[in-house]
Amino acid sequence: MGAAVASYFVTDPLQPLVDLPGVREAADKARDALADVHRHQTNRRGWPTTAAEAAVRAARSSAAIDGGTIDIPADGDVGDPILAGALRVGQALDGDALTTLVGVWQRAPMQALARLHLLAAADMVDAPENLGRPRSAPGVAERLDLLAQTVLATKAPAPVIAAIVHGEILALRPFGTADGIVARAASRLVAVSSGLDPHSLGVPEVFWLRRRQAYLDAAAAFGMGTVDGVGGWVLYTCGALEDGAREARSIADAAAG
Repeated sequence: MGAAVASYFVTDPLQPLVDLPGVREAADKARDALADVHRHQTNRRGWPTTAAEAAVRAARSSAAIDGGTIDIPADGDVGDPILAGALRVGQALDGDALTTLVGVWQRAPMQALARLHLLAAADMVDAPENLGRPRSAPGVAERLDLLAQTVLATKAPAPVIAAIVHGEILALRPFGTADGIVARAASRLVAVSSGLDPHSLGVPEVFWLRRRQAYLDAAAAFGMGTVDGVGGWVLYTCGALEDGAREARSIADAAAG
């Protein structure tokens, strides 16, 4: 057992994905695009405002991907449980709350995922004790544990890690409710905690919503576990992150007047 564990940490489990054709280049393009939008004049000092807008756009788009509404009533009383959960998650991914959640993610990814599910699914479960608790289905706990170990051990580029975290949660459906909201939020946590998108300015969720069927198809292909399916998902995610930087630039441009 000891030798197997040692071998696991010596051999980066994500390196074969990084070596697939086009992956490193796509990851670099995503990183460059996000770095560039952080240098936008508006974002040099005014990033808290643009980050707050990005969090709301991300939450609305993430909810809509899962069949929720994007409409926020003028009085702020959101009746749709999917959107309400996505907005709570969005609040946790903004400001001081984000700093706290990133710290948890860097120490104990499973605790961060549990927190995200508690926020996302609060209005969707009948038994409150199920909030933040993975399903008891065979293999779920083991795969989540492996994912957490991978996140803590890998040296792969951040866009690749974000893709794997996102895709694995979608495929595994570890909680049985609000898994899509949790998956996309976890991808944002990777982006922030790794320094890829330190102020959480990017909004790849808009890209995924606009191409919802392609998103669902790519996620399904990832879930099949083939090289083509997983590699295609990683490339698709890198493209979404790059497009999310363009959405961030539009937010910054609008804020600049």
